Amino acid sequence: MEEPPDELVLGVPRERILGPRGWRGVLYGDVAPYLDLIASAGTHRPRREAELDPTWKQVIPYLLLRDRGRFYLMRRTRAGGDERLHERWSIGIGGHLNPGDADLRSGLVREFAEEIEADWLPEPRVIGLLNDDSTPVGEVHIGVIFVAEAAGRPMAIRETDKLSGEFVAPRDVLRVYERLETWSQLLYDFMTERAGGVRAEGHLRSLMG
Repeated sequence: MEEPPDELVLGVPRERILGPRGWRGVLYGDVAPYLDLIASAGTHRPRREAELDPTWKQVIPYLLLRDRGRFYLMRRTRAGGDERLHERWSIGIGGHLNPGDADLRSGLVREFAEEIEADWLPEPRVIGLLNDDSTPVGEVHIGVIFVAEAAGRPMAIRETDKLSGEFVAPRDVLRVYERLETWSQLLYDFMTERAGGVRAEGHLRSLMG
């Protein structure tokens, strides 16, 4: 859904969560300290302002939906609100957190209900954080990765003029890999063990010392 121009979004200062060096890809392991930081240090700012400020990371809960080993693969059309993501593919459902969201999980469930038509809600679990400063979109966002299982339950895209989606085998995602959003490439590589991640414990030690 397109957001109003004065939308307020949750974010944290880059230095607080990334430190001086940061990381690229998936940060995994004990990410509880990072979630606590988001809860305690997160503030809301106008989205238009935040999109132009790389010193501040907008927090995006990012959900990978699986069904018996398959990934939910989506394609964004040119009708979507963010031109930077037109005609890109994604394996992540997510969006900005607004003042009405109680926490990351509730914001994610809201986004799921807005984008997906289903008579059930996901039970997401956190598996890590996702960062990529190599693109204009990634530079001003940080993801909190969740995974949930559809377990054979039916679901469909609500706004079919903006998105299409279906469950596919992980190997079939490779057919559109070059057109995946960068976040989805990094998440796919991590989930299929094509690439390793960054241990949260090691990064946290460097952040603190």
